[in-house]
Amino acid sequence: MAFKNWIRDRFFSYKSDGEKGEASQEELLPKEQTVQEEQQVPAEEPVQGRQDVLLLQDLLELTPDHPFLSLYELRREEVLDARMPHLHPDQWKDYPEDMMEKELSGLEKLFKTEASERLKKIAILQKEREKAEEEARKRAQKDAEEGKAPAKKQEIPPIEMDALPIVHITDDRLEAWLLVFPPVGRGGELDRDMLDNALKKREVSFGLDTELLESLPDNQDRYFRLFRIAKGQPVSHGVDGYIEDFYERVVKKEFSENDHGKVDYFHLNLVQNIEKGNVICQAVPPVEGVPGRTVQDKEISCRNGKAASLPKGPNTEISEDGAKLLASISGRLEFNSSKFQVKSVLEIDGNVDFSTGNIDFVGDVHIRGDVSSGFSVKALGDITIDGVVEAAEVEAGGDLIVSKGISGDLRGVIRGHHDVYAKYMESCSVHCKGNIQADCIVNCDVYCDGKVYARSGRGTIIGGRVRAAQEVSSKIVGSRSESITQIYLGGQPCANYEKEFLALTLAKLEDEMERVERQPDSPAKEKRMAKIRLDLSVGKMKINRFDKELKKLKEKIQEQGGSRLKCDVAYPGLSLNIGDESYSLTKETSMVNARLVEGSIILM
Repeated sequence: MAFKNWIRDRFFSYKSDGEKGEASQEELLPKEQTVQEEQQVPAEEPVQGRQDVLLLQDLLELTPDHPFLSLYELRREEVLDARMPHLHPDQWKDYPEDMMEKELSGLEKLFKTEASERLKKIAILQKEREKAEEEARKRAQKDAEEGKAPAKKQEIPPIEMDALPIVHITDDRLEAWLLVFPPVGRGGELDRDMLDNALKKREVSFGLDTELLESLPDNQDRYFRLFRIAKGQPVSHGVDGYIEDFYERVVKKEFSENDHGKVDYFHLNLVQNIEKGNVICQAVPPVEGVPGRTVQDKEISCRNGKAASLPKGPNTEISEDGAKLLASISGRLEFNSSKFQVKSVLEIDGNVDFSTGNIDFVGDVHIRGDVSSGFSVKALGDITIDGVVEAAEVEAGGDLIVSKGISGDLRGVIRGHHDVYAKYMESCSVHCKGNIQADCIVNCDVYCDGKVYARSGRGTIIGGRVRAAQEVSSKIVGSRSESITQIYLGGQPCANYEKEFLALTLAKLEDEMERVERQPDSPAKEKRMAKIRLDLSVGKMKINRFDKELKKLKEKIQEQGGSRLKCDVAYPGLSLNIGDESYSLTKETSMVNARLVEGSIILM
């Protein structure tokens, strides 16, 4: 009884590793049991494992009267140095908390059921043995009373119960755990056949730990110990494919900073430009799943990854390999209704102001409002503005149409690589490589490589300087107040302007090269010199191209009869320049048709 009390105390009151330290044998056993075992066990052979009790008693709820512990008591009575139970293998730490709770519950039920059944069988065998002993005693007593010679004493066979391996399969069927109850009496010790039969009974055949199976029958710690005897192959589910974007789906306002750290509130970067053929996004293929295998050698089906669909919208196309989404045209990229689409026209419903920031687009632009002062609109295509252009910068790669007109306040700059149309132009600088059409042009600085027309509406050109390669045609040129109005005909005004600006830039680069050459040799100097040489080379090539274009244009104008000024009325203050010749009008003149004839300007 003292030993039973010690077992309970030892299982349920032992100290943790951090607390027990170097506990002595006397601290672990009751005093009377210590004295008894000191007489039975030599000092040089201490009972092994008594300080290695690794039970899950708190989690398994193994109460002191649990059948599992009762079986161990019986074993301890037969084998004094029986190893202590070990029910805490290292693999438990890999279990998730919810799975651990379920498995512990299953183990506790298994221990209780199997241990109870074994205790019942032991009790039955013990009663049968006690009954046989009682019958033998009674026969011997009867023979003695009758004076008969004592019969030969019949040996009563001891209890024989072989070792019992039990197998627990986890709920997910991916692991099999083995626990072996020791033999009772003269029962057979654990052998390989017992293990094979136990595994066969539970149909465990995959992922077996063959090394453990071979060594376990000879293992001194084979009883009351939990082993992982088999491990299945976990299922690996596939991974769905996904879309990798190279452009933003939701464009956020981003303020840029200049070199001095100041925020430029005019640049909000709200437009995503894209060129034809650019990759918008690509589909990353899914990963196929790998089926699993249970310890009972049954397949665990897997889920394969699903392929992601490319968000194809208008003006986009899928590449030949089906993996990329491409822009089929150049324009503005948007993500709308779960699809990418490219718009060739950028539509601004209101004004270009702080709500939109500056516009820089690779396609056409349609602005339904005004372009406010201080902002810029640039497009590789046409620009249509329904409102007014204030002191802003507008540059169109195609035609520029301003429905209500331009009021530049001497700060507006208009550039058109084709034709420019405006209701009126006032106090602005206009650079046009095509033709210009306006109702009136007032105090503007105009550079036009084609023709300037001001014949609709009021049809007036007043003040400023108008340079046109081919022709200036207007109802009225100048004003009754004799405002100075300068008209220049011939050449290629835009190209000349760019050529002069480029020549100035080249002069600055040459000056900078001289300064850099005087600096000490260094990697930075070599890098800067290389860039200056490249810029100079490109600039000189452009100047040569301008010279050739000017020569061709001059020949073309001569074939067409030369440059001319046509107007219904011209007022004094008009200064007309054709080539190197100039003419100042001193009186009001009607039906003017001025051109260069034999080196002189003639008003016809």
